[in-house]
Amino acid sequence: MTKLLVMAGTTLGSAIGWWLGAYVGIFTAFTLSMVGFGVGMWGGRRLARQWGVE
Repeated sequence: MTKLLVMAGTTLGSAIGWWLGAYVGIFTAFTLSMVGFGVGMWGGRRLARQWGVE
């Protein structure tokens, strides 16, 4: 279950980062996508730990 939450978090985080960065340019979109990926990974693991499904 943890891996599923991490995967969902990274997908959502990177998509939001790409969407926000696309207004500026391709490199900004890529960079914000990677930042969103990291935030999504952190959030997914934290959510799994909080729900006790680790």
